[in-house]
Amino acid sequence: MNIDEAAAPKPVTGDDGMTWWYRWLCKIVGVLGGVSCAISGVWMCVTVNPLNIAAGVWMVLNAFVLFLCEVPFCCQFIEFANAVAARADKFKPWQKAFFYCGMALFPIFLSFSITTLFGNAIAFATGVLYGLVSLGKKGDAVSYARLNHQKLGDEEKLTGTTDGSI
Repeated sequence: MNIDEAAAPKPVTGDDGMTWWYRWLCKIVGVLGGVSCAISGVWMCVTVNPLNIAAGVWMVLNAFVLFLCEVPFCCQFIEFANAVAARADKFKPWQKAFFYCGMALFPIFLSFSITTLFGNAIAFATGVLYGLVSLGKKGDAVSYARLNHQKLGDEEKLTGTTDGSI
């Protein structure tokens, strides 16, 4: 393998850069986030404070959206579940991260309490996991050194110097 093959970018296959186990981790955390949002949301609705009720309803809605996007087979009784899940799979990881984190923060702003914090923490963690995917992989030192060496060689060719003098 020469330097050109190592520095050449890999062909894009339409995958978002997630390994199979990380994709499953995101889905499992999404399901756990949905369960925690649903339980906490129902608990928040058992009150007379209208902001708590609004936050609880929003948390139940978060749970429904998480189930719908991450595991649509849990929502087989809904006709449009597969269509929504297919559309959600087309989103880029940073879009999912923004959406999930925003959904999880809204009830906390409505009614700041321990229940909303812990209820939305796992849903927020789902967004964080998708956000980490959008940052990309960490490169190895050997590839970086080869790329840096190739860049220095290209700069020397452009300036016409090979001894490092100007």
